[in-house]
Amino acid sequence: MKLRDFSTLTFDCYGTLIDWETGIHEALSPWLAAQGVTAERDQVLEAFARHESAQQADTPGMLYPELLAAVHARLAAHWQLPADPQAAQRFGASVPNWPAFGDSTETLAYLKQHYRLVILSNVDRASFAASNARLGVAFDAVYTAQDIGSYKPDTANFTFMLSALGESGIDKGEILHTAQSLFHDHVPAHAAGLATCWIDRRHGRSGFGATAPPPRPVQTNFHFASMEALADAHRNEQL
Repeated sequence: MKLRDFSTLTFDCYGTLIDWETGIHEALSPWLAAQGVTAERDQVLEAFARHESAQQADTPGMLYPELLAAVHARLAAHWQLPADPQAAQRFGASVPNWPAFGDSTETLAYLKQHYRLVILSNVDRASFAASNARLGVAFDAVYTAQDIGSYKPDTANFTFMLSALGESGIDKGEILHTAQSLFHDHVPAHAAGLATCWIDRRHGRSGFGATAPPPRPVQTNFHFASMEALADAHRNEQL
């Protein structure tokens, strides 16, 4: 299997193209510090992962800013802190401030010359639009949790995307799903019969950070430590 075998790259955005771990930590840190909570970065991210996945399962139709505010309330209870609705609202509105990874914009511009680029994201349309401005590329299609009414790893998200792309004449075999999260993306993408490319943004670090651990081991077809490494591999196939 080669990267050039595919016509379409479908992407997770947050954790893969946008550095959501930095964004989440920077959004939560002032509140935690003001409450006297001293927790390591990965402890904060792992608590977020646990409560975000639970909230998404409980309220699949909730818009992502509202869901983040609900996660904030869960985190307050987690650290035995008083609920802070204003801080929760600020956290819910923080997605536009989350930075892009340093290699995302340039790599996407390169890949756009060779592939259709598609987003399958767990956020809402307005939040993604702000992040898209950071990424600086026109995606060929964007499918969000707001459009679908559920959050990955629900297989309905992949069914929705494959149906929509199929109506555009894009066969499943042409698609390479490209993502960081084994839990949100690779397990359900594999179940949907998609080839997958793991962008291992936590390469060399232990744990799963802001994503829950996968429920079972999963095989991926390609594995790179960064988007830049993916682009380099594609260039090398052309030699």
